[in-house]
Amino acid sequence: MKFSNPTADVFVPKGDQNAEAALKRVTHLCIVAHQDDIEIMAQSGISDCLDQPGKLFGGVVVTNGAGSPRTGSYASYTDQEMLSVRREEQRQAARLGKYGIQIQLAHPSADVKKPGHPGVASDLKAVFSGCQPEVVFLHNPADKHDTHVAVLLRCIEAIRSLPEGLRPKRVLGCEVWRDLDWLSDQDKVALDSGRHPELAQKLLAVFDSQISGGKRYDLAAIGRRAAHATFHTSHATDKLSGITWAIDLTPVVRDGGPSVHDHTASLVSRFASDVSKRINAWA
Repeated sequence: MKFSNPTADVFVPKGDQNAEAALKRVTHLCIVAHQDDIEIMAQSGISDCLDQPGKLFGGVVVTNGAGSPRTGSYASYTDQEMLSVRREEQRQAARLGKYGIQIQLAHPSADVKKPGHPGVASDLKAVFSGCQPEVVFLHNPADKHDTHVAVLLRCIEAIRSLPEGLRPKRVLGCEVWRDLDWLSDQDKVALDSGRHPELAQKLLAVFDSQISGGKRYDLAAIGRRAAHATFHTSHATDKLSGITWAIDLTPVVRDGGPSVHDHTASLVSRFASDVSKRINAWA
């Protein structure tokens, strides 16, 4: 399996099959911007594949992660050294989570932000053409990280370039750099992220370059999942121990469906209406 960037990394943790065969078997596919985004937002998919025979998780990281903040023991690392560290951290997460395949496309963020960039477009199309997953986990369009939104848009473009019958059955936009608990309840998809808690901690702890560098994603991600589970509803006991919120983006990848912009604007509009209605009801 070859991609446009010569530094792209294709890793099959089991090592007993080739990359094309491993990708073809993937039922739960997560495509993200940076190393550790998968483990922050797709714990539910990882858990599904551990709990259900015949299911296989696959991860794709689009950018190279060169621009990550660094302090402490990583303060003097060059971008090239940081690339190597983050690549190996992502491989280790794939081993721990028993992913079927882990691909790191190694594109600079600047390339991902260019609509129609030939390398990014061809690589993503190759990934989506190489499997027919039941569900795809992507970043969500209300995320406040520019690269996350750019990766999402490039993924939507790649999916829509396929014949409709070959597109994923379900596409979800998950929270990372902005919570989605503000959505109206009718628009929220609750992903059960409270399963395999010990593994969840280990998966996040793998990314020492980020944690030691001053970003406690390990504590923050687990805490957010627990908070969502508790604050989901005020008049019922918790049914899940951890929730990651997502937006259903499946309509966006269907022919005749709304644009990403219009789909997102409708969610924001419903939220604004819900807030106004509640205030006016008790004013």
